[in-house]
Amino acid sequence: MFDEAERGTRPRNVHEIGQDLSVLSVSDLDERIEALRREIARLEEDRRRKQASQEAARAAFKF
Repeated sequence: MFDEAERGTRPRNVHEIGQDLSVLSVSDLDERIEALRREIARLEEDRRRKQASQEAARAAFKF
């Protein structure tokens, strides 16, 4: 009858910075750690890509 947004619940695998970890099992913590590691790797890759683009633009417009 109600969807997740209406009930105010979140998917189990979503991590919120600063949330209470006491309710999570070791398995849940392991899943969160792995998900966060993947997210960090994704962020670092995007940062590298953007930094390379900025450096290429600087080199192209340098006189």
